[in-house]
Amino acid sequence: MAPGAGGLQLTSLAGGSRAATADSDDLEDVRLLDSYDKIDAEARRIQVTVTGMTCAACSNSVESALKSLDGVISASVALLQNKADVVFNSALLKDEDIKNAIEDAGFEADILPESSTVGKMPHGTLVGQFTIGGMTCAACVNSVEGILRSLPGVKRAVVALATSSGEVEYDPGVISKDDIVNAIEDCGFEASFLQSNEQDKIILGVVGVYSVIDGQVLEGIISSIKGVRQFHFDQISGELDVLFDPEVLSSRSLVDAIHGGSNGKFILHVRSPYTRMASKGVEEISTIFRLFVSSLLLSIPLFFVRVVCPHIPMVYSLLLRRCGPFLTSDWLKWALVSLIQFVIGKRFYIAAGRALRNGSTNMDVLVAVGTTASYVYSVCALLYGALTGFWSPTYFETSAMLITFVLLGKYLECLAKGKTSDAIKKLVELAPATALLVVKDKGGKFIEEREIDCLLVQPGDTLKVLPGAKIPADGIVTWGSSYVNESMVTGESVPILKEVNASVIGGTINLHGVLHVQAAKVGSETVLSQIISLVETAQMSKAPIQKFADYVASIFVPLVVSLALLTLLCWYIAGSIGAYPDDWLPENGNHFVFALMFSISVVVIACPCALGLATPTAVMVATGVGANNGVLIKGGDALERAQRVKYVIFDKTGTLTQGKATVTTAKTFTGMERGEFLKLVASAEASSEHPLAKAILSYARHFHFFDTGTENDAGDDVKTGWLFDVSDFSALPGRGVQCLIDGKRILVGNRKLMAENGIHISTEVENFVVELEESAKTGILVAYNDILTGVLGIADPLKREASVVIEGLQKMGVTPVMVTGDNWRTARAVAKEVSIQDVRAEVMPAGKADVVRSFQKDGSIVAMVGDGINDSPALAAADVGMAIGAGTDIAIEAADYVLMRNNLEDVITAIDLSRKTFSRIRLNYVFAMAYNVVALPVAAGVLYPSLGIKLPPWVAGACMALSSVSVVCSSLLLKRYRRPRLTAILEIIVE
Repeated sequence: MAPGAGGLQLTSLAGGSRAATADSDDLEDVRLLDSYDKIDAEARRIQVTVTGMTCAACSNSVESALKSLDGVISASVALLQNKADVVFNSALLKDEDIKNAIEDAGFEADILPESSTVGKMPHGTLVGQFTIGGMTCAACVNSVEGILRSLPGVKRAVVALATSSGEVEYDPGVISKDDIVNAIEDCGFEASFLQSNEQDKIILGVVGVYSVIDGQVLEGIISSIKGVRQFHFDQISGELDVLFDPEVLSSRSLVDAIHGGSNGKFILHVRSPYTRMASKGVEEISTIFRLFVSSLLLSIPLFFVRVVCPHIPMVYSLLLRRCGPFLTSDWLKWALVSLIQFVIGKRFYIAAGRALRNGSTNMDVLVAVGTTASYVYSVCALLYGALTGFWSPTYFETSAMLITFVLLGKYLECLAKGKTSDAIKKLVELAPATALLVVKDKGGKFIEEREIDCLLVQPGDTLKVLPGAKIPADGIVTWGSSYVNESMVTGESVPILKEVNASVIGGTINLHGVLHVQAAKVGSETVLSQIISLVETAQMSKAPIQKFADYVASIFVPLVVSLALLTLLCWYIAGSIGAYPDDWLPENGNHFVFALMFSISVVVIACPCALGLATPTAVMVATGVGANNGVLIKGGDALERAQRVKYVIFDKTGTLTQGKATVTTAKTFTGMERGEFLKLVASAEASSEHPLAKAILSYARHFHFFDTGTENDAGDDVKTGWLFDVSDFSALPGRGVQCLIDGKRILVGNRKLMAENGIHISTEVENFVVELEESAKTGILVAYNDILTGVLGIADPLKREASVVIEGLQKMGVTPVMVTGDNWRTARAVAKEVSIQDVRAEVMPAGKADVVRSFQKDGSIVAMVGDGINDSPALAAADVGMAIGAGTDIAIEAADYVLMRNNLEDVITAIDLSRKTFSRIRLNYVFAMAYNVVALPVAAGVLYPSLGIKLPPWVAGACMALSSVSVVCSSLLLKRYRRPRLTAILEIIVE
């Protein structure tokens, strides 16, 4: 890379954890987790594309090379995606060390950049350099250092008088560079930010560079931009890689500077990592297809020489002419096969050499051994014939046909594997390419509209969204009104009305009106990007059964080679002692040649590729199918556990119920007017954040103002003039609230709150509350001036699909359980409505995890379904955590499944899909193992003495190639999966 503009060398720091960005409260309901894997403070995660892997043995080799590095915490290599996911200690290793380790193992590696450089916080602390003017002595230095060190978020500060500069280590999540500059200026000194030790990378496609001079102009423009660290321009591909300081320069400013510096000659667009990976995949398929076609075209003349030409006398006589020591046909076959063997087949030798250097064996080793044995024998047979006059048959065609069929199988396999990643492609296609940026001055006055790349959108930008256009980023509507189709993200088919202050999701479609949206989440922070990341990470994960298959694959090749040698010896010895007649031998052949052909067939046909593809292809398709059905799966291990679930524990509020509490009854017992009673309760609950408090406020406001509108938040309910003044308010978890109104105490809560404060509950009140609870409602008792004044009945309706889903689970052999913090009578009444037999009530939030563990004691697999923060410990404790997608980020982070549609039917879908996936995986292993069990004896010639059946090496190569294709195609059948409908759920039969 060429260096950027000159700059100061900064002190390098150990990495840190990614600082959390501030979240917009308005987007709380549409956020997904930033990352569900927690990484240590000095750890860093990167993804690397790995080129050259052909089978499970290759991926094992790369994984072993990475894990052998001191500082690597975890490493996972995905063969299908040609990617490695590595977590390492940034204090011990650098990104380049990871790349070098993979390359030393014999494979090509390329570190993937983040999906976007915009909108993300740097890792841990930064070291920033500041120019400080006005310092005249050591006292000034001490003064500035003292101020800097006292700032929140500043870890270290050093000021140098001689250079009029300062170096500050700070946490950008707590304090910004501008805050530091302002603090220095408040001391009476001049200050400006110079640069930081953070660097970001962006890859741009450049159009307009047509000559060397254009390239030099581009380099000159970039070198003059402040904040650029390094850059590299590839004129052939038109790609520009730039490392820059994000504290000095934003990616959009960089693009604008290059575009403006060239007077509009250079057109730039951001290269998406997903697009670049897809193009590499297409390039790999094209390369293999080109090699296959080349091999096929060179093999056709060999076929004609052997099969067709003997029936054309004139041509055949030409081929039988002697040219030097050999016949013309021998020269022709030798030349053609040499091209196939060493030019087209070079990739097999290179890959085999990599594997052997790392002490492993793979498919390429088997192909290289088989083809080389056939080729070397044929050459030796020719030379021996030229020297002795005894001409043995040659098998050049075997090498050619073998390489041709292997390449055909690899091509078909790549096409099939490409189909398994359709889910990622579809999700990527949802993201819009461009956005209309509304440019305003500091006073908010409109200046212009201009089109920019969506990957250059920054938080705070105002974006104009036209009818029919995709929303460029997650944000808040600041102007306009329209209906938005969110089905591609949430699965809800009904368009949602979006007005001012409504939150919108990037990638969803604006249907009718024009909207102005203020971007809040961009780049990798958007919901769509996180869904893509979640699906991608899940597809890279390994199920436990796959790890066993990888182990088998790693030892399989040496066993096959041993078996091939044993086959060679057995057939040769048997022939030498006359165990079979000589008429079995090929014309002019001998026992060694006869035995060698069986041996080569064994080597070629026993490739373990199908075994290594059985699990990852199925998991990849299943995670994509799940995403299309609103079920996000976090990995193969989650799929494996879900298919064995015995108990499903449901949280009641917000999971089985709609989570929209409403007051259904309000009754007084002291003669107080109903309006006065409701005003007292509303005043007491106005300061509470509990959902029941909002329901009470909404009901009281409706009664007070005769408002027929929809429910409002508490903040909208509280209007000056109608609520009483409240003092000494306190919320009592698990009991209720208390406060003073006009010097008199008011208590709003459950029986426990009344009992603790010595409030007598009459028989009439108790009977009324019991009646409410037995009808699945919650009774809220209200005491004023130490006298029980009245009772409110609050209901939270069940979701319409709850009872059918519960019955469906029971049909599947899964036992549903309900857990709630509500009282026993209400809990039993709700459970009765949905036919749940096992209920756990009056459970505190921390106790839900204990309930989960109680069901796990006998080794049963337990799933937990919840949506709230108080469900997170239970979701984490469960073997399978399922978070309702409309729930909080913390709940989603703790879960293994995210149910995006907020529909309980997806619990059925998750378990059903898991079961069908593992049924398919088992079938794949049957295909792979049965193929080897049946094909190996046939290839070794076990059936030849009795039935005369044998497999020539080129036929063995075709079978080997088709075995991998058959396994991948078997996995692709999962794409036909359809989630069970409500009418079909009850017809499920326990297997």
